[in-house]
Amino acid sequence: FLLHKLPHGQAGNTCSASVLEARRFFELENEQLRQRYHEEFLAGYTYNTNVTEANRQAMIEVYARNAELNKRLAKTIKSSDYLQSDDANIRRQAEHLSKLGASALHPDDYLSLQNAISSMQSNYATVNVCSYTNKSDCTLALEPEVQERLSNSRDPAELAWYWKEWYDKAGTPMREHFAEYVRLTRKASQLNGYRTYADYWVQFYEDADFEQQLDAAFKQLLPLYRQIHGYVRYRLRQHYGSDVVRADGNIPMSLLGNMWGQSWNEVIDLFTPFPEKPFVDVKAEMERQGYTVQKLFELGDQFFQSLGMRALPPSFWNLSMLTRPTERQVVVCHASAWDFYQDSDVRIKMCTEVDNHYFYVVHHELGHIQYYLQYEHQPAVFRGAPNPGFHEAVGDVIALSVMSAKHLKTIGLVENGRLDEKSRINQLFKQALSKIVFLPFGYAVDKYRYAVFRNELEENQWNCGFWQMRSEYGGIEPPVARTEKDFDPTAKYHLDADVEYLRYFAAHIFQFQFHKALCRLAGQYKPNDNTLTLDNCDIFGSKTAGRALSQFLSQGSSRHWKGVLQEFTGETEMDPSALLEYFDPLYQWLKQENSRLGVPLGWSQTDSKSTIMT
Repeated sequence: FLLHKLPHGQAGNTCSASVLEARRFFELENEQLRQRYHEEFLAGYTYNTNVTEANRQAMIEVYARNAELNKRLAKTIKSSDYLQSDDANIRRQAEHLSKLGASALHPDDYLSLQNAISSMQSNYATVNVCSYTNKSDCTLALEPEVQERLSNSRDPAELAWYWKEWYDKAGTPMREHFAEYVRLTRKASQLNGYRTYADYWVQFYEDADFEQQLDAAFKQLLPLYRQIHGYVRYRLRQHYGSDVVRADGNIPMSLLGNMWGQSWNEVIDLFTPFPEKPFVDVKAEMERQGYTVQKLFELGDQFFQSLGMRALPPSFWNLSMLTRPTERQVVVCHASAWDFYQDSDVRIKMCTEVDNHYFYVVHHELGHIQYYLQYEHQPAVFRGAPNPGFHEAVGDVIALSVMSAKHLKTIGLVENGRLDEKSRINQLFKQALSKIVFLPFGYAVDKYRYAVFRNELEENQWNCGFWQMRSEYGGIEPPVARTEKDFDPTAKYHLDADVEYLRYFAAHIFQFQFHKALCRLAGQYKPNDNTLTLDNCDIFGSKTAGRALSQFLSQGSSRHWKGVLQEFTGETEMDPSALLEYFDPLYQWLKQENSRLGVPLGWSQTDSKSTIMT
């Protein structure tokens, strides 16, 4: 049983009989908990890789059975003096294990909640939509068929058709399930001693001011986003005309190449800053070199090994679902990484294809996998990230190196490992269309759910309120009129699956703090040195950076995130300054270019009554 460093140098009376007894208690309970997690993730994986009603019911049965055992454990802890232990590690375990979440519910309510969540997930996984060109063909899945049209069609009516088909079928039918989910999570939160489910989620950040920090960070990032938004809207208006895109209004999100408007790089050809400087076609080069899905994962594995970190175990290759099965079974294609809490059994489930997007996603998911492997020696209660944003940030920080020109040259996908100034602006702009454009979306998703959970948004305003927030924070709107007869939030997977989403917003900031620290350690970054910039840093092969990253990851959630962050980066807060430094060349260019073109910035509140499709 690992002894952990205690905060503030307070060792406590670690040799007392009560502390030794407590350690024995938690050692035993953590082993039981590990077995329960193993059982749960096995059932969840079976369902996600073969979506059937029988597998859904089997998964819910496992969850329900374990919920009762978790409840029993929490009661035992609360009735003991573990929460007041002299030993900080014991106190931390007791605090974590006495938080029950949904397990606090009565068994009947717990089953109802799991049914609501899994019904939304099943609907999401099985939705097919009708073709614009052949309305009787209603077999199109989001990936790949609908996404292909969103990426490649330039017909506003066709794009609006697919947008409406998806939201009408993935979102609207789930309103009652979502209402049940809201009702029961509120009940569970109050049983856990929290006023609302929003407050229950926020406490995982272990910082009373974290919501205020998120708000402050968003305000700091908004000037850069407004420049991007204004420039994109101007260029879209040039392409589609003033009937489709208003000069100073919200952008119809169907034009942006992504069903949720959370990244815009699929349609970058419409607004590339310097079109005469074409992007290197990495996908074409991969195809020329005969890349396979297996090769993408092998490259990711090699990256971590080059840092002196752990190789993927044989079970990963044998048990993961890395491509869409050819059999007729329905699977949840949404990419995810799984820790089975036993014998280094880690897996990825995704429907990978060989292209630039999946090259990035593979490395992101392998970041989660490496995190699992690094902290697997921890007791089950501490096998997680100390801040929900850290897990998502780790995959992305690796991808920042992997997608750099320097690294692409190292692995033989491009010839030039350094971009000229115009190509650099193009590349930063492309990255900003995912990294920066995501931020208002990530922020709005949970600002919306917080408002729902806290009863600040009446149920008869749940849909219009959602679009008002998307407009307020991001300046985008639906391509067709939406009303309270529709219900659009559940057309996004994470809202169906009960996944707290501000972690992704936080991760988009933390990853650049991590990146800056690792680049400095790898000798790849120096402030004010044009040859060693954050946007062309590749930590590949740096054992120094790898050691620091391993040390950071291996602590799991055994300590408060601020202490772990300080050891890794020298900082104790979430700070957007590294992100803003990374994108500063683009920001300066956009300010000049928007000023030269007379581009209006900002937007008015949406009325969600755009009329592209009649």
